[in-house]
Amino acid sequence: MRDSTTSRNYVMSGIAGGLVVLVIGGVLIATGVIDTGKTTQIVRETSVAVPSSNLDGEASNSQRNTPTVEEIYKADGPGVVFIQAKVGQQSNSPFGTGQSGTATGSGFVIDTKGNILTNAHVVEGASQIAVRFGDGNLIPATLVGQDPSTDLAMIRVNPKSAKLHPLPLGDSSKVQVGDPAIAIGNPFGFDRTVTTGIISALQRQIEAPNHFTINNVIQTDAAINPGNSGGPLLNAQGQVIGINSQIATGGNGNGNVGIGFAIPINTAKSAIPQLEKSGRVSHAFLGVTTAAVTSDDAKSLNLPTSKGALVQEVTEGSPADKAGIKAGGTQLASGLIAGGDMIVKVDNKPITKPDDIAAVLAGKKPGDAVVVQFYRGNKVQSTKVTLGNRPASVDSGAQSSQDPFPFP
Repeated sequence: MRDSTTSRNYVMSGIAGGLVVLVIGGVLIATGVIDTGKTTQIVRETSVAVPSSNLDGEASNSQRNTPTVEEIYKADGPGVVFIQAKVGQQSNSPFGTGQSGTATGSGFVIDTKGNILTNAHVVEGASQIAVRFGDGNLIPATLVGQDPSTDLAMIRVNPKSAKLHPLPLGDSSKVQVGDPAIAIGNPFGFDRTVTTGIISALQRQIEAPNHFTINNVIQTDAAINPGNSGGPLLNAQGQVIGINSQIATGGNGNGNVGIGFAIPINTAKSAIPQLEKSGRVSHAFLGVTTAAVTSDDAKSLNLPTSKGALVQEVTEGSPADKAGIKAGGTQLASGLIAGGDMIVKVDNKPITKPDDIAAVLAGKKPGDAVVVQFYRGNKVQSTKVTLGNRPASVDSGAQSSQDPFPFP
């Protein structure tokens, strides 16, 4: 980080630390948590190759046309930027609190028009944004749009003010556990740092700044730290497969412990056109909070199945409420609320757990109609629901379609 006048103390809170470095009255605070996704028709990416000379006499990297980490860094590094955002009154966000200060993070160029993708929490509440390419000077940037529900934001620089190097976007649906992963960013202000690892898990969930859940999140053990937020997670071909967003610290420190989370690039691909056109992204909204049940829960509650999503709460006035979906009213010692409808299908797709509802809604837009099939008692019923527009935050009276992991 280039601001030598500000002392810094890095503090992580929550199960996963948000990766923006926020300097507030001499204290730098970074936080975050949770969401999931699924992969379909998975194709394994080519592995990052070993050095060209080895005891077995294998062909060199150039002979195999597989780029090395060094080659990827040289090719993609110029497209990764350092972001500095001057923050005024800070909103009540799990990613940072305080009155004022400077937030720093990472981003990457996506086109020759000057558009740069980053995390929403990097520029949240910013009154002034600037970016730096490599060792150059800070240049002004403007906020094009942001989507707190996916923790994505787009900023823009004058294309004449910098030599733009757009990064190639990959396909996150083809990512598989064990694939190589490369992260480039600005951890703790150290410009354009590269770290490597593998894709360590898929189908994770992280919590967005507005407390809704983000699906299809990629987990990696490539070292990610505060300041990496918004930077690219790359595959072995140097293509962006994710946007580094959060880390889990285990509560023992403020740095990397080998568990980082990246928003899949396919999520960003669907958001980018809306961000550029209107500055915001619309998300379909059902208006229920649901919970998974075990086979023992199903027996004790006399449910016909344990495969589904038990409705815990229905937001008043929501599409689900208007369609007649009911929540329970009996709080159990286990924490479950008994007596609600058990959703087993949405849009004719089986629902075996709460995450499945979010996965179905991810492919919908406000105004779309879906048929929700559920058990009420032992009787199967169905209702047609016209999906609404997701509210600004869970705090505004809406609930996500699955329970978020709690902050400790």
